[in-house]
Amino acid sequence: MNGASASTATATTATAEPAGEAGAPLVGRFAPSPTGPLHLGSLLAALASCLDVRTRGGRWLLRIDDLDTARCVPGTADQHQQMLAALGFEWDGPVTWQSARGARYREGLAALEAAGLAYPCSCSRRELGAAGEHGGYPGTCRAGPSGLGPTALRYRYDLRPVGPFEDSWQGLCLPESGERGDPVIRRRDGLVAYQLAVVLDDFDCGVTRVVRGADLLGSTFWQRSLQAALGLPEPAYGHIPLLTEPGGEKLSKSRHALPLDPAQGPALLYEALRLLGQQPPAELAVAGVAQCWEWALAHWQSSALRGHAHLALAAGVY
Repeated sequence: MNGASASTATATTATAEPAGEAGAPLVGRFAPSPTGPLHLGSLLAALASCLDVRTRGGRWLLRIDDLDTARCVPGTADQHQQMLAALGFEWDGPVTWQSARGARYREGLAALEAAGLAYPCSCSRRELGAAGEHGGYPGTCRAGPSGLGPTALRYRYDLRPVGPFEDSWQGLCLPESGERGDPVIRRRDGLVAYQLAVVLDDFDCGVTRVVRGADLLGSTFWQRSLQAALGLPEPAYGHIPLLTEPGGEKLSKSRHALPLDPAQGPALLYEALRLLGQQPPAELAVAGVAQCWEWALAHWQSSALRGHAHLALAAGVY
């Protein structure tokens, strides 16, 4: 293992669990975007991912999702790795960087275009209105760009819609009514979009289960469709409940963005374990990082996350 010995921000995680064929290797990953410091939500995702795979003898990988170079803050990726190591995380093998995988993404784009599943789109965000991507793209440019100028490339989700899937913690998840429209897979500036990149990244690294926040649940239908279109196996999915204020309100942006402090390592790990429903003993909050991990690995209960709409901070915490 690498991590602390070898040695998110928006983040996604994956934990490994056989996701199809019997005996499939357990492989998981944590994939922060270096657009800002790691915060408590990042820690929840990383910890749930790591514990879920480690307690079943699987491998846990680290990927840096630095695809959107314009939004990446110099030095932040290194800070993410240092913070994870300081909090006791260890990962297997070298770190994967999205920014180094351009050729692979272009292969994926070419395959989708050759299959008739991609088309140029001239619609701007302003033209799409406030709903944007989340309101579902109406297919304006399916017969050809509706305007002049640079174009993005969209994926024909309407030709490869997918049905429900069973999420480890959210239960049976149904496609949104009216579907979600056709996602962008290559932006106007030429960058490959996240939806396609993450599908190729996870397949190439052998990830067998994706674990991330429930705010990304809707993207799963696009990604499952892309996996089917490219002939890739579908991993299993688990979306952890969203972190909220003590009263259940959506966590304020200012609090959500507070960077983690490595000096508060045990307290942070204790709070993360509490939020994940693990019922850690109070003394862990003032123990060492190693003691926190020893307890967590011995007591992890994945089932504790089921049936929760959100994870609420305790009053006065963090």
